[in-house]
Amino acid sequence: MELFAITDDKHSIDDLASKIIQIIDVVDFVHIREKSKKAGEVISLINLLKINKVSMEKIVINDRLDIATLSNLSNFHLPSQGLPIESVKEYFPNLRVGQSVHTLSEAKKAQSNQADYVLYGHCFETKCKDGIPPNGVNQLIKIKKSLNIPIYAIGGITLDHIQLLKEIQVAGIAVMSGIFSSSDPYKSALQFYEKVQDHL
Repeated sequence: MELFAITDDKHSIDDLASKIIQIIDVVDFVHIREKSKKAGEVISLINLLKINKVSMEKIVINDRLDIATLSNLSNFHLPSQGLPIESVKEYFPNLRVGQSVHTLSEAKKAQSNQADYVLYGHCFETKCKDGIPPNGVNQLIKIKKSLNIPIYAIGGITLDHIQLLKEIQVAGIAVMSGIFSSSDPYKSALQFYEKVQDHL
């Protein structure tokens, strides 16, 4: 099972770079999802990471194909209402492209449109979606049975949820506030990583 750390759009470029550098060795991917920042700011972030020898193979850019291609990255993620996956794959066949989904039908469509993986949520109650009921794990189970591509879970995931998600056999989990809102991002990321890697 893999661990995605998803940025929470609440930090300056310098602070965010520092947090990513701290956790990069104990996560499989860092998903940069900074909707409020301008393209130049995100490119500055990526350049800071490159200067500090962060592996670009671990970096995923959300929704900004221009940034992903200009920065020569290999991982790109689309929101559920983003660019057409099939067009992105046609013009940039070397990109690994994922998509966020919330229903079984969206997941099936993403797979048929050549998505390399889907990110399903939100699974559990979370402050990021305050007042919005979670989609739950029952639908996640149906998606897992229906798709041939990897499925990652997101939304309110705590350490206590990981065993259940392992039993469903998702490819991995994505954590946002549990890492980036922590006073000690490295410690929090390490706790998730160890739990994810634990085979007992």
